Amino acid sequence: MSLFIEFHLIQNFAPSNLNRDDTGAPKDAIFGGHRRARVSSQCFKRAIRLASQEHDLVAPEYRGVRTKKLKSLLLERLEGREQTEAEGNIEAALAAAGLKLKEDKTEYLLFLGEAEIAGFANLIEQHWDELVGAPVGAEKKGKKEAKASAPPEVVKKAKALLDGGKAVDVALFGRMLADMPGVNQDAACQVAHAISTHRVEREFDYFTAVDDKGGPDETGAGMIGQVEFNSATFYRYAVVDTGKLQSNLQGDGELTLSALAAFTQAMVRAIPTGKQNTFAAHNPPSFVGVCLRHSSPLNLANAFEKPVSARLDQSLTGQSVAALAAHEKQLATVYGDSRDQWAYLDLSDTWPENSGNRVANLEDLTVWVRMQIADQLEA
Repeated sequence: MSLFIEFHLIQNFAPSNLNRDDTGAPKDAIFGGHRRARVSSQCFKRAIRLASQEHDLVAPEYRGVRTKKLKSLLLERLEGREQTEAEGNIEAALAAAGLKLKEDKTEYLLFLGEAEIAGFANLIEQHWDELVGAPVGAEKKGKKEAKASAPPEVVKKAKALLDGGKAVDVALFGRMLADMPGVNQDAACQVAHAISTHRVEREFDYFTAVDDKGGPDETGAGMIGQVEFNSATFYRYAVVDTGKLQSNLQGDGELTLSALAAFTQAMVRAIPTGKQNTFAAHNPPSFVGVCLRHSSPLNLANAFEKPVSARLDQSLTGQSVAALAAHEKQLATVYGDSRDQWAYLDLSDTWPENSGNRVANLEDLTVWVRMQIADQLEA
């Protein structure tokens, strides 16, 4: 049975530059024929991962690490060993798994579970003598070719380590290694680019800085510059395939529930870090709606194909929540399932009272998510 859990957020940010393009300007997009503020899905995924760590929402042993510095991480875990010998054994073990090194780093970013990293360290310790002196291939333009020469038993164990390690963020967001398709993991979670519910224009802040040690004969600023910014009410959307998540977590039902509870908290608390020292736009969502879908996911962004317009008597946030509710009702009539359920946290007091279970705070919303999914998994 398909079961998707959707997250629909309306979040108003004060003047900010949360996610920049290559020119330093806030990212944007044309939607419905109008320019909208945009924060990329990749930016929010990282913010979700950081929020999860900051609030300790996932146990360390079930976290993932995105890095090229796997060799350095393993050296830290083998610090009691002679370094030159440890480096050689690490390279041999990684080569056994099919991982290539270039200037002591993997040739691309790896997304590994903590258990996978610990597994490599344990493997090296257990097979230390067998790995000592095992060649890893010829040097070619600074890159060590991953040619396994370790004993077959070690090669088999090394390759078996790359199973995702039951890391929650790897299970949610997936990973792809082009030359090692066997260790790829399809994401259980899809995150949309956040877009403003209304039309936006870029603004410019012309700033100056004074030299504190400037003499009386020095006039003018010590530095001048400008930075682009905007202010926008965003619609954010993400959906998690609960069955796929449980599969990625190797069938661990309790960990699946903990992962969904952690994602609920992190999704709501996530705020990108771009230019925050300049703008301090720490603005939490005004509306968080969670929907359990039993047929297929429904992104409600088309509620804002016609952009919301500023009014003196209503906030953009309130209008956005109202437009979201109207669009949801319209789509649910045609594409919904009678088993679908909503719970929501609404600071705008705009979402219809009869359209789901209203909760008082984020903790209550998290409990609701966990209870509903627990019942569905048991069924």
